[in-house]
Amino acid sequence: MEDKRTEQYRQELKKFVMSHAEDVLKNPRSFIRYPFIDPGSVYDGNVWDWDTYWSVYGFLNLADSYEDPSVKPRIIEHAQGNIRNFFDHQLEDGYIPMMIEVADWPEPYLNMRHKEGKIMNMHKPFLCSQMCLISDYTGDYSWTEEFLPGVAKYFDCYDHYYFHENSGLYVWQDDIMIGMDNDPATFGRPPFSTANIYLNSFMCVELEAGAKLYRQFGKEEEAKKLLGKRDALITAIQQECWDKRDRFFYSVDVDIKTRKYDWFHQGLGVFWKTLPIKIRVWSGFIPMYAGIATKEQAADMVKHIFDPDTFGSDFGLTTLSKDEKMFDLSVTNNPSNWLGPIWLVANYVVFRGLLNYGYRMEAEIMYKRTMRLLGDDLEKTGSLHEYYNPFNGEPVMNGGFINWNILALNMADELEGKKPMCLQSLYEK
Repeated sequence: MEDKRTEQYRQELKKFVMSHAEDVLKNPRSFIRYPFIDPGSVYDGNVWDWDTYWSVYGFLNLADSYEDPSVKPRIIEHAQGNIRNFFDHQLEDGYIPMMIEVADWPEPYLNMRHKEGKIMNMHKPFLCSQMCLISDYTGDYSWTEEFLPGVAKYFDCYDHYYFHENSGLYVWQDDIMIGMDNDPATFGRPPFSTANIYLNSFMCVELEAGAKLYRQFGKEEEAKKLLGKRDALITAIQQECWDKRDRFFYSVDVDIKTRKYDWFHQGLGVFWKTLPIKIRVWSGFIPMYAGIATKEQAADMVKHIFDPDTFGSDFGLTTLSKDEKMFDLSVTNNPSNWLGPIWLVANYVVFRGLLNYGYRMEAEIMYKRTMRLLGDDLEKTGSLHEYYNPFNGEPVMNGGFINWNILALNMADELEGKKPMCLQSLYEK
């Protein structure tokens, strides 16, 4: 009976998403000069970095299912338009904004601040990943060649502003638009102090994607350089972010140095590179998605995913462990609340990580819980929402949100044997 119900929800969700594609496929406006995809709901007209990636991830998985032959090429056009819009607003030093929003200013707000000398966070590490995602689907990389100089500047910009040499990790400048808005490992903390496990894990994927782009055009030296950086980053993550006692990946504080004063602290100084920020956030599981956790580490982390005292929920997993003092389900936007509510992107990333390491039964449980969550929402409200209460599955806010909610359908297809939309090199590993 449960399987029949799950399949019913799957078909209802698929019908809903496919019938609302036009709600998020947007035409150019003002200084957004190319077609793009927005998340829906209150985010109408916004081009976001990781949001567009996951929207494309879901829509390309569905593209061949549309009866109307015009929909598939429109999805591809808007997906490529996402990339064109971001490179269209790349600054001379390689900076690319995390979000492009048309408002009462002549260019993206983040670019304006950057030009004023304020170093803001930049496009999260999903740019090359989205380019590969689109190109792998179409079988055509030729459209990306014009952006290769911009790709080089993009990685150089990350290294110039956000790379912490001593630890070998990347850091957020601040807590503005970090994807997981109020992640307590970064939210409210000093500038350039947090090497977030989210940022560094996805950067490993991005470096591999960048290398793949270069290799399409015979640029082997450039590809090897990025893969070398990836290997070094994985080593740094293992050394600095994996906690041997807790058996969990943490974000870390890099603002570590011997602070001398007069004649004090002249002896043994600070020799450790980081301090763990021991807050269990769902992002600690991203190394399984990125394929950089060991099998032994994955076995330890899987225990947390379904533990009712930490991350376990009948609707997936909480975005913050329940036993953290910051756990909170307040209704909030700007920042959005990642202190416990269910977010579908977290469910999918953890689901994919489970399959990567051979935990099929656990992945099926994650899928069924996810489908129950969205299916109940569709039946009760006729819509989907941005995030959900982990105890009763009730939607918290922002009806009409499409974006990464689509990923529940990717789960279903992948359990049936379809390869994931992400880099095949990761899947094969």
